[in-house]
Order: sequence, then C-alpha cells, then structure tokens
Amino acid sequence: MDRFSWTNGLLEINETLVIQQRGVRLYDGDDKAKMDVGVALLSTHRLIWRDNKNHECCIAMPLSQILFFEEQAGGIGKSAKIVIHLHPTPPNKEPGPYQQSKYSYIKLSFKEHGQIEFYRRLTEEMTKKRWENMPVSQPIPTGTGLQAGRTRAVGIVGIERKIEEKRKETDKNISEAFEDLSKLMVKAKEMVELSKSIANKIKDKQGDITEDETIRFKSYLLSMGIADPVTRETHGSGTHYHMQLAKQLGDMLQAPLEERGGMMALTEVYCLVNRARGMELLSPEDLVNACKMFESLKLPLRLRVFDSGVMVVQLQSHSEEEMIASALDNVSAFIFSMCLFLFWHLRLSFCYQNIIL
Repeated sequence: MDRFSWTNGLLEINETLVIQQRGVRLYDGDDKAKMDVGVALLSTHRLIWRDNKNHECCIAMPLSQILFFEEQAGGIGKSAKIVIHLHPTPPNKEPGPYQQSKYSYIKLSFKEHGQIEFYRRLTEEMTKKRWENMPVSQPIPTGTGLQAGRTRAVGIVGIERKIEEKRKETDKNISEAFEDLSKLMVKAKEMVELSKSIANKIKDKQGDITEDETIRFKSYLLSMGIADPVTRETHGSGTHYHMQLAKQLGDMLQAPLEERGGMMALTEVYCLVNRARGMELLSPEDLVNACKMFESLKLPLRLRVFDSGVMVVQLQSHSEEEMIASALDNVSAFIFSMCLFLFWHLRLSFCYQNIIL
C-alpha cells in the first residue's frame, strides 16, 4: 500500500480510462486496508481507487510499479481477488495513506464481481505498456483558448456527467422517434380515406380502367390497411367489442369474398384482417367470436364449420346447391363435348378407311 499516492482522481492529458468497477476493497498484503469499499479505476497509466462515500479520498499508483499479478478464486463467504505484486517503492514517491508497508503486494477484493473483465483489461494494458509511449501532463495546444502550459483534466465527475448527457440525448431521440410515428399514423389515416374515395370512383368508372389495373390498385388499398380499426381501448371488451368488430369485418370482407367465389378459409381471413389492421393485431379467439355474430347481426356473411373441423367464412348468398348444379352442368357439358369429339373422330376414321379401300 505504500506505493499509492494521494490524487484528485482526474485523468491527465493522454491518459484514458479503460475500466472502472464498484465494490472493490483494498488489502495491504493479507491485511484489510483502513479504507472502506470503493471504486477501482484502471487507466492507461495508473491504477486508481476512490472511496464510495468520501470522493476526496482518492489514491493512485503507476502501472509501471506492477511486477506481475495473479487471480485468487473466491469461496464461501470470500470474494474473488486480484493479487498484484509490486516493485520496490521509488525514492521520489509522493505522500500517500501508507508511509511504509511490510508487504510487497496488494489485493483487490471484488465484492460485486467484475474481476474477470478487470483482470483481462489489466493484462492488456500491462502488455501494451501505453504509458511508455504516451507521457502524461503534456500542454494543450494554444488553439483551444486555454492558457499555454495548462493541462487538461477529466475527472470522475466529468465522466459521469458525460454518461448522463448521453442518456438524455438518447431519451430525446426516442421521444422524437415516437412523435414521428404518431405523425405517420395520422397521415396513414388520411391516405386510407383518400384510397376509399378513389375506390368509389373506380366503381363508377369501371369501363375506363382495365381489370389488371383494378386488381393492382386493390392490392395497394389492402396494404394501406383499415383507417380506424376496432380495438378494446376504443370499444371496451366483451360482447360489445365483438359486435363492433363483426360489423367492421362485414364491411371489409365483402369484396374479398366476392372475388374468391364467396368462401374463404378462416386462416386466410385471419391473415387478411391482421395485414389490414397494421399494428392493432387481432387474436384468433377474438376473430372467431366476432365471426360467430355475423348471423345474429344480420350481416351478409356467416361462419361455417365443416364436419372435419375446418372453419370458413362465406357469403349468405353463397349456395352450395347452385355450386353443385353449376359443377354438374360443367361436367355434363365436358362429357358431351368429349363424346361428340370421339363420335366425329371415329366417323372420319371410318370414311378414310373406305376411301383407301
């Protein structure tokens, strides 16, 4: 401990803080030092220790005083330690807490862990020996506006101030990001209303627009979403929420069902609805409960469950009898066409054979 000298805890020019760790107690050899638990700071030039309660109690030791160091594992009721073996005390050493010590080594006891990273960074600094290439207390250039020969010092308080400023800047950036998101949501609602207006005009002038252009524009409208989706926050919970949701689904699913022949699987409906709702996602349970109310609300849709358990949403006007009859007509027409084709083919073949003979 007699290698430590009193210091103000400031970093000199060309000196950089490498790592700091709270909850570190100093040992003079195997004896606890008379100081309490504090913060250990490792810079490119020194090992610094500062008391947690009394910040004026700060001591430092040059890294050049370290001979070698080793880890000491912790145990039951014992903290892990780093044992640092030291060179003899230099004759020109500044005053410190200990004038003389019978030990040639100190220990850093880590009460709050962190010894592994501290040991790794200490190993790096002892290998690089940057204190030899970058001497401290160099004068600052005159362009800074400070007096010539004055040295720059960045203390622990300055480091903590920088951390606080960075945190405030981060909070500010997050707040601005959410403000931009709110503005985007407002613009999105305006765009959806505009898209509805354009869609109505398309219906009025269907003959002037090709079918491919209509399909492409409808896909754009779907990607833009619902302007004002029904949510629990706006319509409460329970039956009232599911009723309002069913009405909105009735308006939204009418056109897609007509385009798909009057029937859609519930899984397809779930994907379509949540894609249109954007960030206000709908749960599968809420979707099923809302679909069950189609018939009671006299909407043009209904939920149907097949014997296999498959659930579909279909139009009330969708008739299976008509679909079966239409399919039979198509099959009958196909069979008739095939029979007619075979009849004429055989007849032509017979005529051809007669001509040859």
